[in-house]
Amino acid sequence: MRFLTLLIALLTMATIQGQTLTVRQKGLAACACLMAQGDLRRLEPAVRSALDSGVTINELKETFSQLYAYTGFPRSLNALGVLSKVLGEKNPNWQEGKPWKRPAEWSDAQKAYELGVKNQTKLSGVPFDYTFCPQDDYYLKSHLFGDIFAGDQLSHADREIVTVSALSGLEGVAPQLAAHKQGAINMGNSQELVDELCAWLASESYTLISQWPKGEPNPYGQYFSGNSYLADVGGGMFNVTFEPGCRNNWHIHHKAVQVLICVAGRGWYQEWGKEAIELKPGVVIAIPEGVKHWHGATKDSWMQHLACHKDIQEGASDQWLEPVTDEVYDQLK
Repeated sequence: MRFLTLLIALLTMATIQGQTLTVRQKGLAACACLMAQGDLRRLEPAVRSALDSGVTINELKETFSQLYAYTGFPRSLNALGVLSKVLGEKNPNWQEGKPWKRPAEWSDAQKAYELGVKNQTKLSGVPFDYTFCPQDDYYLKSHLFGDIFAGDQLSHADREIVTVSALSGLEGVAPQLAAHKQGAINMGNSQELVDELCAWLASESYTLISQWPKGEPNPYGQYFSGNSYLADVGGGMFNVTFEPGCRNNWHIHHKAVQVLICVAGRGWYQEWGKEAIELKPGVVIAIPEGVKHWHGATKDSWMQHLACHKDIQEGASDQWLEPVTDEVYDQLK
């Protein structure tokens, strides 16, 4: 019996250590992060993608409801509004999921409080009492970790994936994010999975983590499809930020070489008649004088690159040409 117990424990540990983000978990994470940012434009296709990848309707309702405790009711209600709008499409492949039922703890304040103490202790790793502010201590125990965690649509591990994703999309919440990264592990996720989650959110630019300023709306915006921003960072260098799907027109730099250094997100660079090159942090492109080209973000990611010119000759100029067509852009994967 002791051997069997040990074997089960070892297999469980191996399973946790071998975790990797599933497509379903990525769907939940993307929706949580965009909901926290209030980015309803990107949230709508993210909701469709999550439903397509196996996230259930009731799981998304639970996600957006839980996150009101971290992002406020306005963003929670707005996200639920987006979900309601998407469900109007009545896709038969989308799953309703486990039927919702009212938690028993909602009718017993003492039970909700006791459940909250248990859940908060597990998440924190030690008993936690916020004696500095008894009101918040009660709200955390009784409501967040009691009433909200009493729902059965999401596992505790998934609840923390959702919370880490939401906090990753917000500024000024570093202490809470650090606490929930550890809490995600305490609730059943591996360290490797939490690290992968944060790296994935950054690589997909759901969280545009960058030390470079976004800048102001690009004064050359008439030559771009989508929104872009420009920041003068000194020394003849400019940081250009592209929103997802944004790209500039085909253009040519006459009598000068342009250098691009991708510093955040993912994008594309393409010369006329050649295959596109993926832009990701660290990629450097030196664009020869007189070559027709374009550059911009991928469909689902922000992108930032630094741009400067060298080997500048007298009479150097930029020649802006036709936009990059959807047919050309949409075929890039």
